[in-house]
Amino acid sequence: MSYQLMIVVIFLIFALLEALRSRFMFKPKATPADKYVELISGFTLLGLTQPLVLFSSMYLAATLLPDAEGVLAGYPVLVLFALLLICDDMVQYWWHRASHTFPFLYGLHRAHHNGEYMSIRIVYRNNIFYYAMMPSLWISGLLIHLGLGHVYVVYIVIKMSVIFGAHSNVRWDEPLYKVKALSPLMWLVERTISTPATHAAHHGKYTTDAATHYKGNFGNLLFFWDVLFGTARITRTYPETYGVENLAPMSAKAQLAWPLLRDATSPTEETATEKGSLSAAEPAE
Repeated sequence: MSYQLMIVVIFLIFALLEALRSRFMFKPKATPADKYVELISGFTLLGLTQPLVLFSSMYLAATLLPDAEGVLAGYPVLVLFALLLICDDMVQYWWHRASHTFPFLYGLHRAHHNGEYMSIRIVYRNNIFYYAMMPSLWISGLLIHLGLGHVYVVYIVIKMSVIFGAHSNVRWDEPLYKVKALSPLMWLVERTISTPATHAAHHGKYTTDAATHYKGNFGNLLFFWDVLFGTARITRTYPETYGVENLAPMSAKAQLAWPLLRDATSPTEETATEKGSLSAAEPAE
């Protein structure tokens, strides 16, 4: 089975679990526009942006660094896996953090937070230009050229499985928190990878909710980056509501293609003044 098919299967498993647990395609707070944004952004990423970025990156690497092809392939698998964690996952942490810091990037990322629910549906929900500019995708293409392809296929399946689990409303961590004997293990798990509780905090809507922490918890595969760089908040609870605080509604067209398609919202002004994101001078909590 190809790694792409494995990712699809894992996605469908979470979708099925959501369908059994709740209404997968008919979330109580979902709007018709939410479905369009999620479908268009998801298919654009998987069918166009991600393959194009990886191919372009590998092509550029082969053109500019032809003698470097496969140069790292002989290194131990754990070393190569660690290299991917740093060059892909840690770089994506900083990209995600920057997307809540700098106005232009927040304009590309806001669609991800517009959904007022947690669900695997929102995993790929972003402006169509967001992933095309994501540094970690371009770096991954370079690393594949350097010989990490055989490790990347395993790494990306693990990474996406964690991300799916962190976004899904199937809270796999919740019953484990209730088992006292597992408390030491869960202490380690929640400081290592993203969990439903830690990532739901990032999607929470109101700062008055103690479980909400949209100015932090930026980790994708590893939550450890939040712990390391001081943006972590762990409460083992889940926000009551999700979405964007104190900002005007954003149209579907603007969510998908801002700044080419605009509406009355102005992320370049909102980011600097609203609680929904950080100004460039404001440190994360």
